[in-house]
Amino acid sequence: LWLLLLLQVWASCLWLGHGEVVTSFESSCPQFFFREIPPNEALEPQNPAWICQRYKNQYFFATLYDRDERIPVYSAYIYEPGPGKRPKGWLVEPQLMGPTYPKTMEKEWTLIKHYNVSLEKLSESQAVLQDYKNLTGLNRGHLNPSGHHFNYSSRMATFTLTNIVPQDEKLNGGAWNNYEQQTMIRNTQGCNTTYVIVGAVPGNNYIAKGRVNKPSYIWSSACCVVDNNHRKAWAVIAENDENQVQLLTLGELEDTLTLLYGRGQVSLFDSDCPRE
Repeated sequence: LWLLLLLQVWASCLWLGHGEVVTSFESSCPQFFFREIPPNEALEPQNPAWICQRYKNQYFFATLYDRDERIPVYSAYIYEPGPGKRPKGWLVEPQLMGPTYPKTMEKEWTLIKHYNVSLEKLSESQAVLQDYKNLTGLNRGHLNPSGHHFNYSSRMATFTLTNIVPQDEKLNGGAWNNYEQQTMIRNTQGCNTTYVIVGAVPGNNYIAKGRVNKPSYIWSSACCVVDNNHRKAWAVIAENDENQVQLLTLGELEDTLTLLYGRGQVSLFDSDCPRE
């Protein structure tokens, strides 16, 4: 009987979403980075968490999370858009509380009900739904957008609060949305594989009584592999209080981020990605 119970538990675990806090992307989920090389340390916050975002027993993207600001630094994924519905419901990251918790992206109530976790304990480690209630002029902005994924599971995996920042409402529904939906479709013509890294620069303002940072800038960069000998790259940045997006070269974005983060020269992709 015990064996049967264990098998049932194990089987149910396989079906839950996984979001694994790991020691490095190189050793755990390098496939989301061009040439399997993540950005350099110049983006790393003081208190980082590396998350391989896993759902239904499959990795879908990677997120570097800032535990102090309670927002992602960046999310990295491969661009594979497809038709389909936008999922509902939000997930959180149990392993940010510690390695003894499930490797699973879970709904808050699942953790409270089945894992004896208090909302207080959960909210110490990360942003929770309550933090995003009653916002004015801001909403939950995906870094890795659900619309850039091809099926329901891959889209659902983006609905974790570790992939969300407080984003200007007009920007999120306006110029940034245009970039995600229209510019990306144009720019990726002829690409075999497009690697994307999208991030947020912490700002001086907070929501939820100082708990969650409101980024000053949102940025995105892409490295597209056309074939073995040809690659192209592009980037954008937007101030998080204006409805406009600035198109840059990859090199220009890296230089801008170097100034904004102030932790040394930023490198987002392997050197084989064109900077011009």
